[in-house]
Amino acid sequence: MYYLDSILLMFTTIILLICILIGVAYLTLLERKVLGYIQIRKGPNKVGYLGLVQPFSDAIKLFCKEQNYPYMSNYFIYYFSPVINLILSLMLWLSLPFFSYHYSFNLSVLYFLSLSSLTVYTIMLAGWSSNSNYSLLGSLRVIAQTISYEVSLMMILLSFLVLVMSFDLFSLMKYQEYVWFMIFMFPVCSMWFISSLAETNRTPFDFAEGESELVSGFNVEYSSGNFAMIFMAEYSSILFMSVVSCILFLGADYESFYFFLKVTFLSFMWIWVRGSFPRYRYDKLMYLAWKGYLPVSLNFLIFYFSLNIATMFLFF
Repeated sequence: MYYLDSILLMFTTIILLICILIGVAYLTLLERKVLGYIQIRKGPNKVGYLGLVQPFSDAIKLFCKEQNYPYMSNYFIYYFSPVINLILSLMLWLSLPFFSYHYSFNLSVLYFLSLSSLTVYTIMLAGWSSNSNYSLLGSLRVIAQTISYEVSLMMILLSFLVLVMSFDLFSLMKYQEYVWFMIFMFPVCSMWFISSLAETNRTPFDFAEGESELVSGFNVEYSSGNFAMIFMAEYSSILFMSVVSCILFLGADYESFYFFLKVTFLSFMWIWVRGSFPRYRYDKLMYLAWKGYLPVSLNFLIFYFSLNIATMFLFF
């Protein structure tokens, strides 16, 4: 019986990963369409019906292109960094509490935090191993930005966890059966969304890929399949953070179709922000993390913790 369960688990994992990659493909299409309409032009609409086959043609084009290797690069680190980056971003999805429970376990939040912090190292090594000044500067920016926002992101996440007193994401779903956390935790939810933008290196915090200063940042020396893997890892992280945001404060319910609508809307918000805001100044980004979000998130954490203690005394 154990072997049958293992085979079924592997089979469902493969289906999950295929669905994620298809979701990533269509998220890129959605982004290009939305940005097109924001800039008063049409997005991709030639390949297939309404451009629906465009992401797959782009993927085939990228993976069929000739791979360039910088002569002075550290070959193995340079080659495997994007691969490991994509693997880590796909492994994050295994922590989600699916309806069949899948890999869901009691410490899924700790698993999520551990893996999301590991992705910094792959980008750092990708920038360093290229032996290019531009890519090195881009990777250094990633390290500073991600480490800064991980601290406040963790404090914001703890505010949700002290209310449910569990490290399991499934508990967050159960506790929001009647009321969403967003209703009485709106400031924390807003801070979580903005910190997630910084964590996924998206506009207005895309300093890792500041084209105007760094010529595309840490991925400047990458081409072909390696570039596609970095691209896929970024969009997979966006989709994952949308799902986690939905679980945290939008009352996730896998049995409902509205759950997928909410995830789609949150993914759309990432794109909407990109089309609406200019890039932030780097010193302001750090100021926002250390002097803005960190003290405020600590205060909210103490407040929600005391609220939880007070309710425990009231009921017992």
